[in-house]
Amino acid sequence: MTWDFMFFFNSVLLGAGLAMDAFSVSLANGLNEPKMKKGRLLSMAGVFAFFQFMMPMLGWVCVHTLAKYFSAFEKFIPWIALILLCFIGGKMLIEGIKSKDCQSEECQQKKAGFAALMLQGVATSIDALSVGFTIAEYDALHAFVSCLVIAVVTFSICTGGLIIGKKFGTKLAGKAGILGGAILIFIGIEIFVTNLF
Repeated sequence: MTWDFMFFFNSVLLGAGLAMDAFSVSLANGLNEPKMKKGRLLSMAGVFAFFQFMMPMLGWVCVHTLAKYFSAFEKFIPWIALILLCFIGGKMLIEGIKSKDCQSEECQQKKAGFAALMLQGVATSIDALSVGFTIAEYDALHAFVSCLVIAVVTFSICTGGLIIGKKFGTKLAGKAGILGGAILIFIGIEIFVTNLF
C-alpha cells in the first residue's frame, strides 16, 4: 500500500459517504438547539467524528481477528440504527409537540443530552463498521490514517450541518424539535431500508 493521491482521495470519499447520516442528525440537532454555543457545536461535531473514526477502525480490527463473528453481527446493523434513531427521534418529536406552545427560553432551548448524543454517534456510525471490510487490505498504519481522514471529513461536514440547522432553527422556533425528530426517524428508516436490500 502506498501513500498516493488515490489513497487519500478514496478516504475522503469514504468519509463524505459515511458522514451523510451524521450530517442529517447534526442538522436536526442544530434545528433543535438554535442558540447552541460554539464550544458545544464543535464538541458535538467531534463526537460524530470520533465515532466515524472508531467504527471503521473497529471493523478493520474485526476483519483481522474475528471475521466470522463480525459477518454474523453485520445483519443486525440496520436494526440497531433503526431502533436507536427512532427512539431518539421519537423522543425529540414528542418533546417538540409538547412544547409547541411554550414561548419561554427553557422550552425553546431543548438540548440533546450526553447520552442522547452518544446514541446518535453510535446510530449514525454503526454502518461504518462494514468499512472495515473495504479497507481490509490496508496495513494497520494505513487503516488508522484512512479512519483519521474519515473523521476529519465527518467533523467538517457535521459542523456545517449544525451551523445550517442553527440558522434555520432560529427561524422555525417551536417547530424545530418536531422537524428534527422527524428527520431522525426518517434517517433510521432510510438506513434500515437501504441495508435491507
